[in-house]
Amino acid sequence: MFKKVFPLSSILFLRFLGLFLVLPVLSVYALDLEGATPFLVGVVVGGYALTQALFQVPFGSMSDKVGRKPTILFGLLIFLIGSLICAYATDIYTLIFGRFLQGAGAIGAVVTAMIADLVEEKQRSKAMAIMGGFIAMSFAIAMALGPVIAAHFGISTIFVITAILAFVAIVILFTKVPTPPKIKHIYHGQTKTSDIIKDPNLLSMIIINAMQKGLMTAAFVIIPLFLTKPEYGFNWEKSDLWMVYVPAMIAGLLAMGPAAVFGEKRNIPKQIFLLSIVLFTASFLMMGTTASSAVFITAVIFFFVAFNMMEPLVQSMISKFAKVHQKGAALGIANSAAYFATFLGGTFAGLYLEESSRETLGFAIGSIGALWFLWTVLKMKNPPRFSHLIIPEDAIDFDKLHALESEHIAEWFINETEKVVVIKYASEALEEEAIRSQIVK
Repeated sequence: MFKKVFPLSSILFLRFLGLFLVLPVLSVYALDLEGATPFLVGVVVGGYALTQALFQVPFGSMSDKVGRKPTILFGLLIFLIGSLICAYATDIYTLIFGRFLQGAGAIGAVVTAMIADLVEEKQRSKAMAIMGGFIAMSFAIAMALGPVIAAHFGISTIFVITAILAFVAIVILFTKVPTPPKIKHIYHGQTKTSDIIKDPNLLSMIIINAMQKGLMTAAFVIIPLFLTKPEYGFNWEKSDLWMVYVPAMIAGLLAMGPAAVFGEKRNIPKQIFLLSIVLFTASFLMMGTTASSAVFITAVIFFFVAFNMMEPLVQSMISKFAKVHQKGAALGIANSAAYFATFLGGTFAGLYLEESSRETLGFAIGSIGALWFLWTVLKMKNPPRFSHLIIPEDAIDFDKLHALESEHIAEWFINETEKVVVIKYASEALEEEAIRSQIVK
């Protein structure tokens, strides 16, 4: 399974590494460009996410018609061109255009769909967790390298590196990504957006995904500005930003593995998410109110730990909570919501700083975090535990299989490449032999 997931996860890793490399320093460097204001800087930081949100569905539809690989190639080429435009931008508006173009190559949902094509259902949650882990690692590594590269070579160099990473991702796409097997899914209903929104667990995951990404861009507007601008009380040099990001990165990486293991194996994602929300809320309150550099660094560490604890679990939990005919739509809605929130987070933080103080901004985001915590406590549940029954296709009575209905059977599908039928069921409610006896010849 890992050999199938690794190349696609590597593509996402390289793409997100390019996007994340600029985040720790982009706001403070962009503020020096011609025409820059805090509001426009916020748009720069989160701008790529607006076009990501708008193009998720068109790219997904395109991949169904022309194929996954050609669609991913097209998206990576757009991302590469946008990165080069950013690299040579001399005013804030050209940089905004480049960031919008970076986001227009919206391949995230296509890569997720291709992983689902390649990986058996019983291993798909692990595959999604691996993918999330690669994204989290790209985030952590970028936080350490971004400030150092920017300090020594400038922000333009980071965007050139981003374009190179996109080219490497294209090479991996055509040399390492395997052709998926042919899978026939049998869906028992039609997807309605209203059904997804009405499901409290799915809605909680959509909110968690959106809040996490929105707070990320808000943080990367305010962290470098708070630390380097004299009016906020710290007056650090830009070249010293690594001193806050490196310890935060290390703490985030250390937290990521245990959170994924405990969340998946012990089936306690809700508890992991609640702890992360507490850390998010505390981090913004501390960043908004402290006059101590040590406390501010601690707040940034809290933020990184919270982000990295959540990231490997989010996509996996959405795929677990969604019914068989909702998975694609649920992931699409969650990703679109997350990207809109990413754009709004940066824009909100920049606009708020034009009109108010850092203390007020800290309390505002902290209050949002408290409401988020309360919603998760009341609405989210941990997912049920499922098992998979795999039976050779030639042993199945398909009339009986099509008539198989139970509230404890989440889905069944046919792997036409391996010629087996896979039935996903709640192991605590049904016995394997009871299911087998109903459908075999």
